[in-house]
Amino acid sequence: MEVDGTSSRPNTNKRSFVRPAVCTYYMEGRCNRNPCNFLHPDDPSAVASHTGAFNGKRPNFTPDDSSFQGGTNRRNVWGRLRGSKAGKVSALGEARHGKPRDKLCHFFLRGNCNKGDQCNFVHSYTNSDEISFMTQLSGHGKAVRAIALPAGSNKLYTGGQDGTIRVWDCDTGQCAHVLPMGGDVGCLLAEAGWLFVGLPNELQALNLQTGAEQRLTGPVGQVHALAIYNDTIIAGAQDGNILAWKFNSVVNMFQPVAALPGHTGAVVTLEASEGKLYSGSMDFTIRVWDLSTAVCIQTLQGHSNVVMGLLSWNQYLLSGSLDGTVKVWAASQSGSYDLQYTYPKDTGSNEDMDGVLAFCGFVDSQNKNILICALNDNTVHLLELPSFTDRGVLYSKDEVRALQVGPGGLVFSGDGSGSVKVWKWAPS
Repeated sequence: MEVDGTSSRPNTNKRSFVRPAVCTYYMEGRCNRNPCNFLHPDDPSAVASHTGAFNGKRPNFTPDDSSFQGGTNRRNVWGRLRGSKAGKVSALGEARHGKPRDKLCHFFLRGNCNKGDQCNFVHSYTNSDEISFMTQLSGHGKAVRAIALPAGSNKLYTGGQDGTIRVWDCDTGQCAHVLPMGGDVGCLLAEAGWLFVGLPNELQALNLQTGAEQRLTGPVGQVHALAIYNDTIIAGAQDGNILAWKFNSVVNMFQPVAALPGHTGAVVTLEASEGKLYSGSMDFTIRVWDLSTAVCIQTLQGHSNVVMGLLSWNQYLLSGSLDGTVKVWAASQSGSYDLQYTYPKDTGSNEDMDGVLAFCGFVDSQNKNILICALNDNTVHLLELPSFTDRGVLYSKDEVRALQVGPGGLVFSGDGSGSVKVWKWAPS
């Protein structure tokens, strides 16, 4: 973002370039300032869509294992063998007159570069030859906040701040249905034939087989995060509370079973694993809950900004924050968590990382653990764990707010322009 101004020192007339912080209230859909002193990166314009099926094949949408189950020794493994296996942007081609093309064409990312092969800048959505761009799904009028793939279905569900859910046919790449929800869609979760939708002041449950709907009331403010454990659906809301419901087959309805108060800021991410629930909040903390008792057993402090993403991996918990770090917490024999590693600060590099907006991960065909990390500089980084080796960067017109993995190396990313890109991870 460019800001004009005159320096206070004499005889200077320089232009300063300042990139203000992203407005966290805007990202959660509740900034009411105009103008606002912080960055509002949303762009309602949609990039021209690319039609066609995902590689012309019908995927069997059974989500990949994103829990990172697998062995690794706890000590002295984090941050080793750092480096890049991805090709550099400058290696993607030579411009006319032999000048290296080492910068991305932002007009290309916006879909309106008219110079084609004569452009002096790189036309690519990625710097890696291990992941390829397949197609783009356009239609949402505002930022895509959530993506869900029901197991065994050929439908992809995306939800946005435009107040709709779009249902995409994975055979054709076309939008089959648009479901108006009456409010911002903050999160989606598909499980056991149900699609759960986080909305302002409520959670909606949609039965994908029968079409039955149920509105689960109780949340105050936007529902930002969802998790499921042992048939219990768990929701984190704007007021800092976490609520849980369970399906009662006798009355054929979801009924409330627990409330977990404690956070002093909005709960924006949840992760459930092995009897524990982890919650990340705008109060900069992570809370660890015992799901058998609904009691908070530990509060993890260490981030200096909103905790936007959580991911459990065997005995580790990974957390990503707008403070520009990914932290690795290790479980001790007593069950408590201690900070094990901070990326990128523990790499010895002086370079800072932009704030983390979204997390997901998967185990690839070569049994490599890949962390996918969206940052608020319009990039998505693929990092191999536990070394945090750079495996590639994806570039977007706007900030990526939603990530989801699918079978066979499929990766879906939803951005602030309302578009969803489909990628294929195929390492050599």
